[in-house]
Amino acid sequence: MHKRIFVAIDNSNTAQKALEEAVSLAKASAASLCIATALDAGPLAQHGMGLGSYIDIDKVKQEMRESASALLDQALAKAVAAGCAAEQMLIESSDRRIAEMLSDAASQWQADLLVVGTHGRRGFERMLVGSVAENLVRIATTSLLLVRAK
Repeated sequence: MHKRIFVAIDNSNTAQKALEEAVSLAKASAASLCIATALDAGPLAQHGMGLGSYIDIDKVKQEMRESASALLDQALAKAVAAGCAAEQMLIESSDRRIAEMLSDAASQWQADLLVVGTHGRRGFERMLVGSVAENLVRIATTSLLLVRAK
């Protein structure tokens, strides 16, 4: 049984399914749960297109943090209401991929299971959007559970 479960969420339906699965597993095994989300400020840091002259980058970053904190608060409330011992973690970087941030955070938290949602995209759509889950499969040093929305 797992004792330390780390779940990565965003505001997608698949992330909510991953959260539900992580909460269920944590409750069943009396495991500690860490609910995390990662902010990628990298695109905002790209000033090559002159973004800074059109938007207030610091304001946008702060709004991203506030939105992520609200998402984490809601997820933590769900976990606690289900009877889980849970905490939350906001991970932020402008120079690393989200999968790297999540993998490192799960390792540092000493998770024995990392849970993430996956959309199951294929072809051109996958190429455009990329896949955090796919990258995690390649680099995670923690056992990984991928959860689909369907």
